[in-house]
Amino acid sequence: MSLRARLTGFGSYLPKQVVTNADLAERIETSDEWIRTRTGIAQRHIASGDENAVSMAVAAARAAIDYAGGDSTDIGAVIVATATPDQTFPATAVRVQAELGLSSGFAFDLTAACSGFVYALATAEAFIRSGQVRKALVIGSEVYSRILDWEDRTTCVLFGDGAGAVLLEATEEDGVGILSTHLHSDGAHGDILFVDGPSTPSPVLHMQGREVFRHAVAKLSSVVDEALALHGLSGQDIAWLVPHQANLRIIEGMAKKLALPLERVVVTVDRHANTSAASIPLALDEAMRDGRIRKGDLVLLEALGGGLTWGSALLRM
Repeated sequence: MSLRARLTGFGSYLPKQVVTNADLAERIETSDEWIRTRTGIAQRHIASGDENAVSMAVAAARAAIDYAGGDSTDIGAVIVATATPDQTFPATAVRVQAELGLSSGFAFDLTAACSGFVYALATAEAFIRSGQVRKALVIGSEVYSRILDWEDRTTCVLFGDGAGAVLLEATEEDGVGILSTHLHSDGAHGDILFVDGPSTPSPVLHMQGREVFRHAVAKLSSVVDEALALHGLSGQDIAWLVPHQANLRIIEGMAKKLALPLERVVVTVDRHANTSAASIPLALDEAMRDGRIRKGDLVLLEALGGGLTWGSALLRM
């Protein structure tokens, strides 16, 4: 029997500080109505004090391990998807590995912006399928509040901080776990969404919102079709869509394409805003813990981020 990677643990962490649209309206020229109408966002969590990419990732990872039964033995890989590490090096993942007391295996960061979690999931799955590891932690942890221009109302209202994690374990059971992943990138569009490098005195996020929106609709539709076609499925076969939480209009557009009612789409963008690589695992954790997603459900993940990068993953829970 061939090995598959099954998701057995789910965890998340959101900073304690909540910033509402009304709070932002006191600082910049914007309004709750302006933000909600264009994005669906009502609030976001912002890291403060000792909350950072490592601490949030550790908290989410511990919650995922506890969800799976509390056994961290044999975790052979820790992969952290982040575009906002606390340090250029060492990797966020090795800091997490140390905090969790994992003395064997390997750890590294992966950067694919908002697609980072899907990319990291695909990477961990490959290690498990090859037999190199039996368990892997995949974490998305982001502190976007520290790379935003808080005077730019077109970008600072969009993002929040947080971390989400999943534990993957090898299984020989057929038809469960990660059924397939589909990754793409096109560097020709790298300038429509980027952050300057660490050599820049104060690197901040730059985004051409309309261009990103245009590419998101087309590319996400394509990568979703790719996943469904490989398995001979239609949108109606999907129990739950768990999309990257960037913009409610994009999420609604993907639901419409799949002919899925919004009741079968996990939406957290209203409360979390765009947490980049953390958004999908945050949404997964919420839906697993409140019982919406159940064992045996067919779940579709999709995301697009700077690069441009985009991808999808099809899971049988």
